[in-house]
Amino acid sequence: MMDLVAYLVLDVPFILVVYLAVLLFTRPGRVPTLAALLGGLVMAVLNMLADLLAYYLHLWHYTLPGLVLHLPLPFYIPDIFIYGGIGYLAIWLLWQRRSWQWAAIALLIATPLVRALFDYARAATASGYIVWDSPFAGVFDLFQYLVAFYAGYLLFTLCVRTYLSHHQ
Repeated sequence: MMDLVAYLVLDVPFILVVYLAVLLFTRPGRVPTLAALLGGLVMAVLNMLADLLAYYLHLWHYTLPGLVLHLPLPFYIPDIFIYGGIGYLAIWLLWQRRSWQWAAIALLIATPLVRALFDYARAATASGYIVWDSPFAGVFDLFQYLVAFYAGYLLFTLCVRTYLSHHQ
């Protein structure tokens, strides 16, 4: 089991390097980049609120040392940079290419489902840092990821479309 300091030291720099490499490779522009980060931040905040609610409803809890308000705060960093920053940009860039719209749709559908699947696997095998305390945890977990991912994507899309409509 990884503690939060090890995650910050070992994983977060890798996440940031991958994020910056994707930006360097794709060059999406300032507004889509900032909109994707904003969407990722909304996703992270919604996931934090859902995890906090789940804790108080006794649906699940985290078993790591160093939690703040029962939350593993560094674990929300991928929401901002990977699922939001890279994910939303990838969907947007793929959607602009007509022959790749199917891939954008696949990413749009698969991303929150895969996130929930990872939690299911960790809870089922007891190999992770999360313990499900209720049979309703799986349903709430899936709902949490769907709402957070699509709310962030909606904000990203609104920001980019508003910007593009004012600059045409």
